[in-house]
Amino acid sequence: MRAMPSSTIRFLELLEREAAPVEFEGPLVQARSRGAGPDEIAELEEAKLAALRVRALLERRRRREAELSGLYDTAGDLAGLRDLDAVLHAIVHRARNLLGTDIAYLTMSDDAAGDVYMRVTDGSVSARFQRLRLPLGAGLGGLVAQTGTPYATANYPEDRRFHHTGEIDAGVGEEGLVAILGVPLRLGSRVIGVLYAANRSERPFAREEVSLLVSLAAHAAVAIDTARLLGETQTALSELSAAHTKISAHSASVERAAAAHDRMTALVLRGGGVEEVAAAVTDVLGGRLMVLDADGRTLAVVGTDTSGSLAQGAPLPGPGQPGVRPADAAGLFGPDGPVLPDAAIVAEALATSRADGRAVRRGGLWFAAVVAGAENLGALVWQPKHDTGHADQQILERAALVTALLLLFRRTVAEAEGRVRGELLDDLIARPVRDPESLRARARRLNVDLDRPHVLVCVDDAAATSGPARQRAVSWAHTFAGTHAGLAATRDGRVVLMVPGTDAGALARSVARELGRVLGRPVTAGAAGPATDPAGLAAAFKEADHCASALAALGRTGDGASTAELGFVGLLLGAVREGGDPDVTRFLRDTIGSVVDYDMRRGTALVKTMECYFGTGGSLARAAEQLHVHVNTVTQRLDRVAQLLGADWQRPDRALEVQLALRLHHLRTDVS
Repeated sequence: MRAMPSSTIRFLELLEREAAPVEFEGPLVQARSRGAGPDEIAELEEAKLAALRVRALLERRRRREAELSGLYDTAGDLAGLRDLDAVLHAIVHRARNLLGTDIAYLTMSDDAAGDVYMRVTDGSVSARFQRLRLPLGAGLGGLVAQTGTPYATANYPEDRRFHHTGEIDAGVGEEGLVAILGVPLRLGSRVIGVLYAANRSERPFAREEVSLLVSLAAHAAVAIDTARLLGETQTALSELSAAHTKISAHSASVERAAAAHDRMTALVLRGGGVEEVAAAVTDVLGGRLMVLDADGRTLAVVGTDTSGSLAQGAPLPGPGQPGVRPADAAGLFGPDGPVLPDAAIVAEALATSRADGRAVRRGGLWFAAVVAGAENLGALVWQPKHDTGHADQQILERAALVTALLLLFRRTVAEAEGRVRGELLDDLIARPVRDPESLRARARRLNVDLDRPHVLVCVDDAAATSGPARQRAVSWAHTFAGTHAGLAATRDGRVVLMVPGTDAGALARSVARELGRVLGRPVTAGAAGPATDPAGLAAAFKEADHCASALAALGRTGDGASTAELGFVGLLLGAVREGGDPDVTRFLRDTIGSVVDYDMRRGTALVKTMECYFGTGGSLARAAEQLHVHVNTVTQRLDRVAQLLGADWQRPDRALEVQLALRLHHLRTDVS
């Protein structure tokens, strides 16, 4: 076998160590320096050219290998796509490295603005360049975006093929770019952006470089489309998840509402009360619930401990009352007792609820008016523990409706029973008793024992003789009498109660106080008794009626008393009333008016002196002793009385009138 020439070996060694092209001139230089012949020089020249061709082939293969590796890595980035910006940065960075350019960047089309904006840069140093926007058709990038065709220039500032603008040229100039290659990012037939590679010095771009950048642009377009699809998928999944959550919550709300409806319906059918409805609502909704009647009185409080509840039957307190802390919108219940919002807030909330027929929220409380047509029956006040939804509001509104039905039913039953009980009482007091045993039998059917001591109370309230006020007074009387195992009725415009007991005065004052609070104005009540058996009860009614008239005549409106407490004056005034109301004021003025006026003007004590004088049987000495004055002072005062009333004021017939007037005057001023 022929040995390989030494010149060939030397060129192979240069190829092995990847020497620079200039080093391949070394063997020729050495041969010429030692005087080699033309044949040897020609052989070396031929070997050099062959080695350079091999070197170029190896360089192209290495570059192709790097390009393929870059494309493979890009495809791997796309397969694990998590962040679109990160993938686009990687593609632009690889484009810069594979093409060996100073800078690479990517722009995206803005369909709304009709131009192209900078999205990603690698190697850029100019902030102005990074903010560039290119109108379609302007600059190299605008032309690529408009035509969908790659464009390259070795010297952009001098290339007149492109439409130059001041803004684009200023940005390119600040970045120092000269050579630019741009290829389109395509999705089907639509161009969505442009990928660039650029140099700060002149250089041509080979077809292989254009082809490589086109491949990278295709990957970038796939990344953008994949990210869009992923975003749409995630949005759809989020919407589906939200819809599922909403549907599940709605389904649960519907089930809760249906369960609450079934439970409240069952309560109505089996004759339950408002307390049971309130318990059912708090079982379903949680939190605390207060049921109020039309007068703001508490019917039920459910869902709170004893210390935080209002006593049933107590009127709804207002801010500033003992044991009640004012609050802005904190809630109706607190750890130390009831906490009420401002009274104006409560009134406005209930008025809005009645007008709209819906539950309304004010601060931490929900208010639902309990109404039947235009009639106000009360309200539900709910303090939830958690956030509330539309279904919770509907359950509360349904509870208000059921509560209205129960209250109407309760009132209808009470009115029916009240009519029966009222008819019995009316028969006892309205006509002479002809059949006591029949009355006793009717009373026993109502669990009333007529042979037991009872007190008769007559309520004098002229403002309640008709209209809603009368209805409220009668309703209250039936309720009060029913809870005390008594009877109630109306007679001659007055409300009459018959209640078991022996203390007529205390009962009269209790009725006057409580009914006055319900009606919102003073109420006068006269009482008599105790009395037993039908005849005695009828007589007691007449005395109570006289007593109420006497209190009104004496000016003691809003007070309550018994005939025993008024004495003979009450009986006298009551008896006179049967023939017509006496003018007590005129009688007092005509009899002792001048003395009373004298005391008021001068600050004297003539009236007191007269009372002591008559009270001691006309003894000057004992009267002086009671008044703690000298006898002469008593004499002087009585002389002044004689000047005012006339010298005959002590004559027996006039003395009786004066004493009666003094007694009336005393009772009229002593409201206790």
